[in-house]
Amino acid sequence: MNFTRWSARLPRTQRRTAARADRAARRHQPAAAAAGSVPAARGERSDAADRGEPPPPGAAGPGAEDGLPAAVPTLDGLSVHDVLGQVPALVAVVYGPDHRIAYLNDSYTAIFGARTPGSSARQSLPELRELGLLPLMDQVLRSGRPRTVKSRRVSGARQGYYTFTCSPIEMAPPVQPGPAAQPGPPAQPVQPGPAAQPGLPDPAGLPDMPAAAGLPAPPDLPPPAAGQPPAAGQPPADETPLRGVLVFGADVTDQVEAAERLRASERLQRQAAVTLQRSLLPQELEQPDDLRVAATYQPGGTDAAVGGDWYDVITLGAGRTALVIGDVMGRGVRAAAVMGQLRTAVRAYARLDLPPHEVLQLLDGLAAEIDASQIATCVYAVHDPNENRLVYASAGHLPILVRDQDGTVRRAAEPTGPPLGTGVWLHTSGSVPFGPGSSAVLYTDGLVERRDKDIYEGVAALERVFSGATGTPQVMCDRLIRALGITAEHDDDVAVLVLQHPARTGHDAELFHNAALELLGGVEAAPRARAFASGVLASWRFPMELRDLGVLAASELVANSLQHGVPPMRLRLRRTDRRLIIEVTDGDEHLPRRRRAEPVDEAGRGISIVATIASSWGSRRTPDGGKAVWCEFALPAG
Repeated sequence: MNFTRWSARLPRTQRRTAARADRAARRHQPAAAAAGSVPAARGERSDAADRGEPPPPGAAGPGAEDGLPAAVPTLDGLSVHDVLGQVPALVAVVYGPDHRIAYLNDSYTAIFGARTPGSSARQSLPELRELGLLPLMDQVLRSGRPRTVKSRRVSGARQGYYTFTCSPIEMAPPVQPGPAAQPGPPAQPVQPGPAAQPGLPDPAGLPDMPAAAGLPAPPDLPPPAAGQPPAAGQPPADETPLRGVLVFGADVTDQVEAAERLRASERLQRQAAVTLQRSLLPQELEQPDDLRVAATYQPGGTDAAVGGDWYDVITLGAGRTALVIGDVMGRGVRAAAVMGQLRTAVRAYARLDLPPHEVLQLLDGLAAEIDASQIATCVYAVHDPNENRLVYASAGHLPILVRDQDGTVRRAAEPTGPPLGTGVWLHTSGSVPFGPGSSAVLYTDGLVERRDKDIYEGVAALERVFSGATGTPQVMCDRLIRALGITAEHDDDVAVLVLQHPARTGHDAELFHNAALELLGGVEAAPRARAFASGVLASWRFPMELRDLGVLAASELVANSLQHGVPPMRLRLRRTDRRLIIEVTDGDEHLPRRRRAEPVDEAGRGISIVATIASSWGSRRTPDGGKAVWCEFALPAG
């Protein structure tokens, strides 16, 4: 292949050189006039310059005043070996359908070794087959378009990663030897004369490679006369150029290793965020007596940073349970940290046993203090088995879905406030029936939101799937995840919380009982309460010791209500498979507190007695403006 020498005198170069000479001549005009010389005309050049003679010693050439060299060097003296041999990339030139080797540069042979020119690349260059380049070269040869493959690992004398580009080229076939010429003087090398046009190739090339085709013949080499062989180095005019492929491999090892280090760093950061996220979520859900609950969390795909989805189940006492789900917008460790603070705050506020809207009101102010730039949504719901309802409040979150025992799915469609952190909204509570046999699902937007669909289309799809989902809460969580197409590559975090209120029959129904007594007040209220509690606990076949403790607790709670509360009053006893619950309600909203009674005090010991004999106790305000005071006793196993 004959790679020719190219002139650096590009079009309009002569015009720019003349302009620089004219500017230099104008700067020297005052000095020349003082010496009595006549200024040269614009664009005029000396005879020596026209003849190509060098300027006399000490004379400044054109452009010297501009800091530019007197003459622009050309590339006429460079050959293909000079150019490609010094390129620090892998270069291979092949031709023909068999991809026969025409040229390999020094960088290529240094890694893979020298090969015989003219041999087929399929046998002589096995590294191209291992890199998967041979099919690519076939495509380039057929289509005439370049192809590139990135970051291929090269195993040779020096391992690394290379990006290979295969480009189509055309070459004239090798010059065939003609008939013996008459003896004569040796041929002189062709020198480009004044008539040579800029940009035309020099015919001299590499003896062991085909000459480049598609380039015009120099004007000083006329085509051979009819019947005479072509001149040396000049291919026959009637032969078709050979098509070949130039394979160029650029070393990208540093870039690949840097990218891998970056990916490793991102993996470590994401792993830290996921670990933080999971450590802030409940490690084990609390299991209430009257509900079955299960939850699942799935972080976004490997290319997505972890988010701030979270959930929680909190037992409030007296058989009541709080269920929470929320979502902190944003990604990464910051979102996970904000989520952890909000979840901790929710658990603290839940211990106050406040209505759902008051919990969200407190959480709203805290969210603004934690990070005003973070947007967070949340649903806080409370289940009371005595009322068979879910009472909830929502701060910008998606609606709770409730499925009745007959399979009907309803949305909890009470008004929803704005996300947490606004600080200007007065939240309110709503309620939805949730009796035995009902199920409910709380979820984050990652479960139903898609980029190409409205989010409420996803909620409708969730309703359809939820209406037919059966099994335990954990099975239902898994089915919802699969049915809505959530995979390991999903681009958003997903949190799902499913709860069921089972309809108990047979032996299970015998373990759950309720009994209540209305108290009208007066001196007979306390004896009636003790007699009622004793009879109910005896019918439930509790041991005598637990029966006596229950009667004492009921008596103290009723006495406290008679002294500090107002009618209406009610005594309620409830048993589950794990505990006995005693609760007294009245119409006064002032909550009792435990205090230390002095020896001379005649009152103030009732709550202390209850706290001492019971497993736990507490109080809360009721929606009608009164209060409820309760205590629990753990039942013996078996």
